[in-house]
Amino acid sequence: MTTDAEIIDCRGLKCPLPVLKMEKRLSQLAAGASFIVLATDPMAKVDIPLYCRQNGHACEVSSEADVLRFAIVKAAD
Repeated sequence: MTTDAEIIDCRGLKCPLPVLKMEKRLSQLAAGASFIVLATDPMAKVDIPLYCRQNGHACEVSSEADVLRFAIVKAAD
């Protein structure tokens, strides 16, 4: 994943908005496309990886201070 990846900033948004924004963006992308989701809602740490697992997308989670960072790669259709 490169540092110039698209970033979807969901900081300050509460569940379920980070997942819904991620889902909307995934629906617009081709398989193999990647992007970053930033979130501060603690539930995102559960909800986003769970959504990705259930739909076959790759998701790597990291955090810095109180910001969660999800690196997502869309699965093949």
